[in-house]
Amino acid sequence: MKVLVGVKRVVDYNVKVRVKTDASCVDIASVKPATLNTVTAAIQCGGDVHLLVAGQGADAAARAASNIAGVAKVIHVEGEHFAHGLAESMAAQILSIASSYSHILFPATASGKNIAPRVAATLDVGQISDITKVNAADTFERPIYAGNAIATLQSLDAIKVITVRTTGFDAALGTGGTATVEVLGAVADSGKSVFVGSEIAKSDRP
Repeated sequence: MKVLVGVKRVVDYNVKVRVKTDASCVDIASVKPATLNTVTAAIQCGGDVHLLVAGQGADAAARAASNIAGVAKVIHVEGEHFAHGLAESMAAQILSIASSYSHILFPATASGKNIAPRVAATLDVGQISDITKVNAADTFERPIYAGNAIATLQSLDAIKVITVRTTGFDAALGTGGTATVEVLGAVADSGKSVFVGSEIAKSDRP
């Protein structure tokens, strides 16, 4: 049994950026905190945990990901069409290796919830959304009715596509890991979507 965690590596203009301690430049090498929580969920599913890091200029991010405790391998994919984390491109890359995995996990962020349904639909499996607990490799808990009840569900799908509510899991340690880094060729750009631009709202508030 093997578990894949999908990670995109782009500059996210919608959140406050992290700055290196010496204030020399913005640190885009480290993976986002949500990834660490998702890795914990992946570990609880059992088997080897692999982390897919796809982006443009993502070498440093792949190296940082290899230090995450509990990760056995980091799959590093470079491509210009991954520069902005477009869901169509990310889903195509994940689908190219999906048959090797029993579980494919995403953090339940805007990006993860954009990519996961595309992967699940193409694999013709049911998506398991917003899990907060792993009871077994095929059994999970998720909140329903605005969090007033907890549903326990079992999936019989051969490949389980899951989004993880990150507040339900402790963050994995970002240091101490010894994962290998494998460079994988990128799938061709599907051409189904293109990044046009971003409009950033500016505010005087901190």
